[in-house]
Amino acid sequence: MATTTETHTITVNGEEREVPVGTTVPDILRTMEIDPDYATGVAVAVDREVIPRQEWGDVALEEGDDVEVVRAQQGG
Repeated sequence: MATTTETHTITVNGEEREVPVGTTVPDILRTMEIDPDYATGVAVAVDREVIPRQEWGDVALEEGDDVEVVRAQQGG
């Protein structure tokens, strides 16, 4: 018998994604090839609220959340 995983639909940087219930900010960053433990110059907002880095692991994303991940880059 196959097991099913409950999912939510969220938006990450304007792109809809299906993610398992309980997905956190660090989980999303890993899908973007960003290591949340060593990421520098990365900011994350959920529904237009900036999430402090020390709280990333505490934020479980919910149905309809709009996540924006911004990476600072050098140059001009």
